[in-house]
Amino acid sequence: MKQTPQTDQFTGLSDAEAESRLRQYGKNVFRVKQVPRFLVIIWNMVREPMFLLLLTACLLYFILGSVSEGLLMLAAILLVSAIEFFEEARSNKAMKALQAFTAPRARVLRNGKLQEVDTENIVPGDILVLSEGDLVPADATLLLANDLSVNESVITGESMPAARLADQSVFRGTQVNTGQAVAKVTATGNDTELGKLGKKVSETSNPETIIQRQTWRYVKRLAIFGFLAFALVCVLNYIQTNSWAESLLMGLTLAMAAIPEEIPVAFSSFMALGALYMSRRGIIPRQPQVIENLGAVNVLCLDKTGTITENVMRVADVYGENALQFAALASEKHPFDSMEKAILERWGKPLPDMVHEYPLGGRPPMMTHVYDLGGVITATAKGAVERIVRVCKLDAARAAEVTVYADGMAAKGFRVLGVASAVHAGGAFPEDQDGFDWRFEGLVSLQDPPRKNAREVIGALYAAGIDVKLITGDYLATARHIASEVGIRNLEHAESGDSVMAMPEAELKEKVKTVNLFVRMFPDAKVKVVEALKSIGDITAMTGDGVNDGPALKTAHIGIAMGKKGADIARMAADLVITDDNLDRILIAIQQGRKIFTNLRKAIRYIISIHIPIILTATLPLVLGWAYPNIFTPIHVIFLELIMGPTCSIFYEREPAEENLMELPSRGSHMSLFRGNELWISVVQGLAIAAGVLGLYRYYMPSHSLEETRTVVFTALVMANIFLTFADRSFSEHFFHTIRYKNNLVPLVLGASILFLCIIHFVPAVRALFGMTRIPLQDGLLCLGVSFASVAWFEIYKAIRGPKKAA
Repeated sequence: MKQTPQTDQFTGLSDAEAESRLRQYGKNVFRVKQVPRFLVIIWNMVREPMFLLLLTACLLYFILGSVSEGLLMLAAILLVSAIEFFEEARSNKAMKALQAFTAPRARVLRNGKLQEVDTENIVPGDILVLSEGDLVPADATLLLANDLSVNESVITGESMPAARLADQSVFRGTQVNTGQAVAKVTATGNDTELGKLGKKVSETSNPETIIQRQTWRYVKRLAIFGFLAFALVCVLNYIQTNSWAESLLMGLTLAMAAIPEEIPVAFSSFMALGALYMSRRGIIPRQPQVIENLGAVNVLCLDKTGTITENVMRVADVYGENALQFAALASEKHPFDSMEKAILERWGKPLPDMVHEYPLGGRPPMMTHVYDLGGVITATAKGAVERIVRVCKLDAARAAEVTVYADGMAAKGFRVLGVASAVHAGGAFPEDQDGFDWRFEGLVSLQDPPRKNAREVIGALYAAGIDVKLITGDYLATARHIASEVGIRNLEHAESGDSVMAMPEAELKEKVKTVNLFVRMFPDAKVKVVEALKSIGDITAMTGDGVNDGPALKTAHIGIAMGKKGADIARMAADLVITDDNLDRILIAIQQGRKIFTNLRKAIRYIISIHIPIILTATLPLVLGWAYPNIFTPIHVIFLELIMGPTCSIFYEREPAEENLMELPSRGSHMSLFRGNELWISVVQGLAIAAGVLGLYRYYMPSHSLEETRTVVFTALVMANIFLTFADRSFSEHFFHTIRYKNNLVPLVLGASILFLCIIHFVPAVRALFGMTRIPLQDGLLCLGVSFASVAWFEIYKAIRGPKKAA
């Protein structure tokens, strides 16, 4: 909910007028000349090493006069390109849907009613309603302005907010710092001042994440190995055949086998589709890359009001005869803050129009409204108890009495506000609200009960290995009471915002390891705590919903904004937006982050494992001088790729979360694809399959033809791939457990692989094209047994290591 200035005198456009102007002026977006997206996808595909290798192999077949093989290779190129185009389009579709979820919205008057619309649908003539924390969505002229100041640094470069009055202009991309306003849109899209300057504030660059860099490192290593082996194979083949064309063809076979182009595709599709899935559950990642950090979060910093409490206030106690009246006068006439709503509801009378306002500010904060009450200029203020006590200059005895009472209310979990009033003698108002001659009027205590599910959610976070800290602007006793009720641990020690700012960096790093309660916090102090947590290696998430939370949300690895009641600037600064402000969505988000990351690791481990036997089968026979040195051709390798690509990027992406996922310790700062010996296990898996396949190769070679040997080797490798796909569904649970996982692609993957084998074995034309022949049933059963044995050892390994220790 936002503050809403009086808008009764305006009606705004009708829906029909808005639609007509949208057609006339276009959408409120920055328009640049862009190449159609499908052309960009195609261009990106044809530049990839795998596509160039396939095209080269295709041309070499035609040069060598192998027309049927060349045509088959051409068909393979089209099929691979179609699959990749589908994957890219699927990721782009997910990204577009995600952008729709995260599209900024603005409040406008349409048909005389206040409503929210996507900012891209704002048109000239629309009446905007702006409040503190809003981003101005279009250039506009102010019709009403109440204590309005705007940060225009995006336009002018000036960081200090500028005061704005009625009839002045505000510009797209600037931010309302204080106050409220009603404005009429004068320009949208490229016609705005920001559009003329060419600043694309609506687009953000996405730097490579840690996991992306690690992923590319593995891809580059395998690619370098592949190209070195390519050169070796070319030279050795040329020595034997004296034909560069045939030698290049064999070298290309190995290069195609070595390049794991499935890994980048898997990464982008997992992140984009995972982000879209979460968005549909009311958890909106503003960028897909946030999922990487979600799976690694080990510290969660919670705001109190509206996050672990209901944010539904009621006045519980009033101390002082006139405290409620002056607290009401120090509230907004049309409040968005739940405390002010509760105070006005309890007061039950309309407020007069103020003559001056001092917005919430200072440390601890207070706010002041000035009225002309029957000819007497009266200032009213409410704020932190210690601030009100200080500005009222109470003597020691009275200050102690007030503090004891406030502490008693806070110990019950109440939010306590101090209230003061002052009479202004005349002349100019003080520059600062501290400048009035304040008189203490009393205290107002408000109750905001914890959310019913807060204790359960926080318990689950602890069980998941995530430390929980409360960072709030509230009073110590209030914060400690609420934190205790919801189950936050180790509350004996607390730090205030002032103590945090005064603390040396080294000391703060030690404090944040053990202190879970931070009170009377302000933006700079919140940022300093988050930076300290990050500096000691914690992957930190931070919740917030107000303007003052923006810097800390931006600083945290994951800023989590409450989307229902939060300020625009909080949502824009955050990485994750919870649409219904429900605390359990944070737990769901972390679980989804872990699931997506775990499934990505499964896919990458599978890719590494299956590439090893393909590389070794294409290389070792040549190096060792076997009778059939080149068992595979590019045709065989590319059709193996056609099986592996969809398996890793589609099948594993659909895998459900494992049962013990939220019981395992968080990765924290260990932002690595592999832990401990996991990479080596994947390598051993690949070597075991290679040993089985090469064993069959060596066994059949002396007494069987090239075609028979190739059929056995290729069949065993395809079967091993099937077994590996199912073995890698879990790093800890055995096959008879994982077969119960609900994944509707299981029949498809299994059926497609079996159908592929049947076509190669039983369709003569295809069998001839692949250079294979029919083999007896016992040979097929031997292939099945060897491929099963080369993978099944991993199931035994998992059983020995135990469910939580397996790699």
